[in-house]
Amino acid sequence: MKARYNVWIEAAEGGVVVSAWRARLLEAVERTGSISAAAEELKVPYRRAWEKLKEMETNFGQTLVETEVGGVHGGGARLTESARDLMDRFRKFEAGLADEIQSRYRRAFVR
Repeated sequence: MKARYNVWIEAAEGGVVVSAWRARLLEAVERTGSISAAAEELKVPYRRAWEKLKEMETNFGQTLVETEVGGVHGGGARLTESARDLMDRFRKFEAGLADEIQSRYRRAFVR
C-alpha cells in the first residue's frame, strides 16, 4: 500500500482556481509561449487546455494568460504576473505536503 493525494485551491464560491495539473498547464504555457504547444506537451486537446485556463481566470477573478493572435510570428501566449504569483504560491503550499502525508501514512499504517 501507499498513500496518494490530490490537492487543489477553490474559490470561496466553489470552482477550482489551481491544482497540480493546472499549475503544470500554466508552466507549460510559460515555457512554450503557446496554449497549443502546452496542450500538446500535456497530451490534452487544445480546447480542454483553453477551457481550463478560462475556468481558472473566472474562478480567480483575474486574467492569467495574455494571448496574441496570428500575425507574422503566429501569435502566442504569456502568463501575467498574477499567474506567476498564483503558481509560485501554489508550489510553496504544495511543497511540504508529500513529506507530511508520507509521515502520517507511516504512523498510521506501517507497523
